[in-house]
Amino acid sequence: MSGIEDPVDDLSVTPPKTWATGVPAVTHALEYALGQTSVRRTALTLLNINQAKGFDCPGCAWPEPAPGKRHRNEYCENGGKHIADEATSRRVTAGFFREHSIAELDAKSDYWLNQQGRLTEPMIKRPGATHYEPVGWDEAFGILADELRSLASPDEALFYTSGRLNNEAAFLLQLFARAYGTNNLPDCSNMCHESSGSALGETLGIGKGSVSLDDIHEADLVFVVGQNPGTNHPRMLSALEETKRNGGQVVAVNTLPEAGLMRFKHPQKARGVIGRGTEIADQFLHIRAGGDLALFQALNLLLLEAEDEAPGTVLDHAFIASDTTGFEAFAEHARKTRWEDVLEATGLTREEIEEVHRRVLAGRKVIVCWAMGLTQQKHGVPSIREIVNFLLLRGSIGRPGAGVCPVRGHSNVQGDRTMGVWERMPQEFLDALGREFSFTPPAHHGLDAVDSIRAMRDGRASFFLGVAGNFVRATPDSEVTEAALRRCRLTAQISTKLNRSHTVCGETALILPTLGRSDRDVQEGGLQFYTVEDSMSEVHASRGRLAPASPHLLSEVAIISRLARRTLGDEPAIPWEEFERDYGTIRDRISRVVPGFEEFNARVDRPGGFTLPNPVNEGVYPTPSGKAVFTRNEFTMLRAPEGHLILQTLRSHDQWNTVPYAMNDRYRGIHNARRVVLVNPADLAALGLADRDLVDLVGVWEDGRERRAPAFRVVSYPTSPGSAAAYYPETNVLVPLDSVADISNCPTSKGVVVRLEPTAAGG
Repeated sequence: MSGIEDPVDDLSVTPPKTWATGVPAVTHALEYALGQTSVRRTALTLLNINQAKGFDCPGCAWPEPAPGKRHRNEYCENGGKHIADEATSRRVTAGFFREHSIAELDAKSDYWLNQQGRLTEPMIKRPGATHYEPVGWDEAFGILADELRSLASPDEALFYTSGRLNNEAAFLLQLFARAYGTNNLPDCSNMCHESSGSALGETLGIGKGSVSLDDIHEADLVFVVGQNPGTNHPRMLSALEETKRNGGQVVAVNTLPEAGLMRFKHPQKARGVIGRGTEIADQFLHIRAGGDLALFQALNLLLLEAEDEAPGTVLDHAFIASDTTGFEAFAEHARKTRWEDVLEATGLTREEIEEVHRRVLAGRKVIVCWAMGLTQQKHGVPSIREIVNFLLLRGSIGRPGAGVCPVRGHSNVQGDRTMGVWERMPQEFLDALGREFSFTPPAHHGLDAVDSIRAMRDGRASFFLGVAGNFVRATPDSEVTEAALRRCRLTAQISTKLNRSHTVCGETALILPTLGRSDRDVQEGGLQFYTVEDSMSEVHASRGRLAPASPHLLSEVAIISRLARRTLGDEPAIPWEEFERDYGTIRDRISRVVPGFEEFNARVDRPGGFTLPNPVNEGVYPTPSGKAVFTRNEFTMLRAPEGHLILQTLRSHDQWNTVPYAMNDRYRGIHNARRVVLVNPADLAALGLADRDLVDLVGVWEDGRERRAPAFRVVSYPTSPGSAAAYYPETNVLVPLDSVADISNCPTSKGVVVRLEPTAAGG
């Protein structure tokens, strides 16, 4: 054992920070790294992360500057922590699993599980067993293949992945699933940015953003909506700093004041070390939870009225006529927007919204960035469609310095989707895949993440393979999700480190340890590299530099290839052994199946890789009409009954995805605790509560069902009135499986109606 103990909840609170990064960020990153491994190993990882000949940060999907413009230390605090977490010298061996039963491990915190170190050899929990035990790779693949071949239907199997997976492995995973006979390919996008894909696919014809890093730098105005760059993708702050230094402005829209959007101290610039840094947000809209749809409806109304007052000077009529459809119906609907609805939904004043409107009129190059503050709302899809309306009105789509910018939180989550990891891939992709490999992929849609949980719960799926990620803690309705997985005949996790998905398992369970991003990957064909795609459609190579954590580890490509070969045999005739031997052969196949990847091997070998074509930037919209679509979005807002609040789940600063690296949220002033709920002081007074009271969070839903997360400390905090915030995954239990965004089926983790009940004595 490593000697790591579960942390004791000992809450202390300091005033929230009013700036982010600077020297403390560097110090914290180095402290964490040196606590995990040696000075030499730390230096090797940090000097190679996000470099043209190094490896891609596993943390977020924010793009790197072009080669030649990158700093030698092209990473953020959380990226440094994440790569140190992967490069740790701690190891989880067979002896560890002999010492700890699965029930004992399940009682440990997420923090403790992660801190035990890297997994080193395949393990199995056999039916009825209380412990994992070692298993050989050959036997493990045999067990998996036998189970897959025994299923009554291929659709009883689920193949899940997170954004940690690389392009080559993602392509093989979806190829294997479809050759096996199912489109059941749930992924982490289903839980985060599915609303973005749904809205952008409908309105622009492509479910990705349309801007580049240079566009961010050149914009006149950048909106940052429902997003906390200072914690979730801190390198975005350096891009926004460049926007400001080039004369652009930034509007922040958030229920919480976030330190990074107030002031940024660039740790690689003198002004960020000894100076005050750069003020980022020119205006902060302290919006009510879920009020974003109403905000952009109001801005669109103001633009239409401004055009009425000065015809021909506000809207881009030529662009609207040539590139869009549906404008007249949209405009008629938009003019019915009522200010009383807008002000109630947003909690803002009309003067604040009109001030934003004046900023919009002052510049033509406008970008709107957003993240899960929008997507994980019941009305997330119409909110994003309304943002598209807003940009279309002035032609701020497909032009330099303008466009849509959904900011992904996982390194290759966008690449996984491009490679075909989606339960509803277009028929054109399936046809191309079938032609290339001489088989007929299934045409019927598969199951997304939420529907996969329902299928396991109802006994319609009994085999679950998780490739990277932590499905148990990333999904909603914890009690239902855990019971569903435990009902499976077999669950298997391809992982680098221990997490909750290894303790919540089926009748038979396998842990298949894999290489990390920073590990050297040597196959029969020599040293390999793989590729990733960032949030701005740039594809580049990633080359690990460290000696693997164990000689028993296999790459994700090798694991998928061997499992596919063992399961499918020679039908269809897919060269799995060749793929495992040389990843370049996978890229050759991708180049013939996936549009935009022509001459893949040659183009990705260039420093910095290449950018995928975006038809929107060429004035081409792959919609049924061939044009961008204005939409009519009905006003809606989430209302909380008297005595209730609207809760959003979020992550702390010392956290990556579901994994906390410490029990702190430094920028928000929370230390040594995670079971806290942030509440506006006026709401506390109205509810008869005091700072540091101990309460249960009780989720209240329209069907009368309630869910409870017990024993949270109240912290008086400047949330927007009527709104509260608490960390996930601790609060995932509050989100019912059936509470999802319209159209996208994304869990509504940013719109949970709760009441705060004093915790019973001893609770």
